Amino acid sequence: MANGQWYPPEWPDRIRALADGSLTPVAPRRAATVMLLKDPATAQQPSPGPLVHMLRRRTSMAFAAGAYAYPGGGVDPRDEQEIRWAGPTRAWWSSRLGVEEATAQAIVCAAVRETYEEAGVLLAGPTEDTVVGDTTGDDWEADRAALVARDLSFAEFLDRRGLVLRSDLLGAWTRWITPEFEPRRYDTWFFVAALPEGQRTRNASTEADRTVWIRPAEAAAGYDKGELLMMPPTIATLRQLIPYGTAAEALAAAPDRDLTAVLARASLVNGEIVLAWPGHDEFTKHIPTGGTPA
Repeated sequence: MANGQWYPPEWPDRIRALADGSLTPVAPRRAATVMLLKDPATAQQPSPGPLVHMLRRRTSMAFAAGAYAYPGGGVDPRDEQEIRWAGPTRAWWSSRLGVEEATAQAIVCAAVRETYEEAGVLLAGPTEDTVVGDTTGDDWEADRAALVARDLSFAEFLDRRGLVLRSDLLGAWTRWITPEFEPRRYDTWFFVAALPEGQRTRNASTEADRTVWIRPAEAAAGYDKGELLMMPPTIATLRQLIPYGTAAEALAAAPDRDLTAVLARASLVNGEIVLAWPGHDEFTKHIPTGGTPA
């Protein structure tokens, strides 16, 4: 039975083109995505584990159509603007992410901004130790829409609201880079965060037709049955979340996570193309030089 691994039909031809030199890889765009977690309202013991917020990308999308994913998106150049900031310093994030300070700020800013744009959840507060409550009013929605339209930068939004970005509410989890043969490529940092008290998610994204809170194990089971379509980094991170009993446990584990980038490699072995993601054998594909993957 086939699982739910997202595998575009044009990949074999693009892999062959990359191998023979007729395809030049495009540079990946920096991006950030957030695995937003919450603990279920239950007294069940032992803990059933946290829920993760996922959205299903519309089938009309050019990239990963119909696949389940987390809120996230590309870095906006203005994410490097001077911004009201709390939590670990930019220098700390630079060291953690392995990039320059300005880039580190932009990645963290993109993670917080995209979570607000796509899920309506804002990891920011009036002070360095507080978080805003309900963000569902009309005035909040107007600001969110302005962010999506790029009429307002995130720094300007925080200034207008008198808020500071709470970088301490994020935990860097992993980093994946879209394969070189893809026409749209992203260098994506994955973060974990807990849903702030008083806030609630909503389907605020024009790119999604469904959102769901689901236990990682349940989502992984849906993928294994072929019921939920996902890209490799999504199902890989879901499996990594399964052992944690609470959102706090997952966040506490983040500082020790390895952020070495995962990048798929294609090679010619015994007359077939082998597509592999280092450290993630379950995604390996064997593609006959003139056929479809096995």
